[in-house]
Amino acid sequence: MIESAITGVILAGGRSSRMGQDKGLVQVNGLPLFVHISKRLAPQVNTLLISSNQNQEHYAAFYPVIGDLIPDYAGPLSGMLAALVASETEWVAFVPCDVPAFPDNLVQRLWNARGQSAAVYATDAERAHPALCLLNKSLIPTLRDYLTRGERKVMLFFKQCAAQQVTFDDPSCFANLNTPEDVQRWQAIRGESE
Repeated sequence: MIESAITGVILAGGRSSRMGQDKGLVQVNGLPLFVHISKRLAPQVNTLLISSNQNQEHYAAFYPVIGDLIPDYAGPLSGMLAALVASETEWVAFVPCDVPAFPDNLVQRLWNARGQSAAVYATDAERAHPALCLLNKSLIPTLRDYLTRGERKVMLFFKQCAAQQVTFDDPSCFANLNTPEDVQRWQAIRGESE
């Protein structure tokens, strides 16, 4: 099984400014959002880590926590770099803490599409979802150099390293919960099922 070859990382390192509080800890149907993510990601990977720059003690009660190596909220690539460095596996799957319905076959599909590429990310018919990706540790030097130059754009980095993309049919599985209103809508539509 591929799960044994992959570490899963929940990206919860952002400022959560639109949410008004740490997104990963927002209660959705009685559980913190990151717990919903972990329930979907855990069966797809060998072990879980959380990339976070705040409230690390809360996350650490559940999973090992990794803080960014680059200060001042340098974006998701900074969390990805820290997780790649910390990972004991060659491959690392990333999922943001605010996408609770991501596909339950995400990691398998990314793995199957990787070919010779060290990076694979999800898309749908509407747009790319680069924070839902599978990266190889061989990217560490390139990613470190990219971030050291002040670059932060995930898609630009993926283009530079010839990342593969995997298209998923249902755009709704990539719905982000960025605001309290998004959470309310999600709970109204999904109820207790998610």
